[in-house]
Amino acid sequence: MEKKDAKILVVEDDIMLNKIYQTKLAMLGYQVFAAYDGEEGLMMMGEHQPHLVLLDLMLPKKNGFEVLEAAKQDAKLSHIPVIILSNLGQEGDVKKGVELGAIDFLVKSNVKLEGVVDKIGIVLQKYYG
Repeated sequence: MEKKDAKILVVEDDIMLNKIYQTKLAMLGYQVFAAYDGEEGLMMMGEHQPHLVLLDLMLPKKNGFEVLEAAKQDAKLSHIPVIILSNLGQEGDVKKGVELGAIDFLVKSNVKLEGVVDKIGIVLQKYYG
């Protein structure tokens, strides 16, 4: 899959952080969509059918766990790989995220922007060749 064909949804309520991810991913050639709360994120997943979702957990309206659970129960969304990107890094949070269907769990304070970008590339390659 060409980067220009890959759609990525960033669900992050921190406006600055969301813009940083949007800018970096767009510069790399991805189509990027942004949501700033859980309800909007879930709606945009259905509307845009992204190839990958970066999902924060601490979100207004619906938290990331609720978004992930709803997406994985929806036949139209369940195939979309989701990477959780959160400041919550407790073992219980990671376990819950993976049990709900996240393919990876990155702790914001432990990963640089380039690390997130690398992970996106790996996941897109794995899922879409």
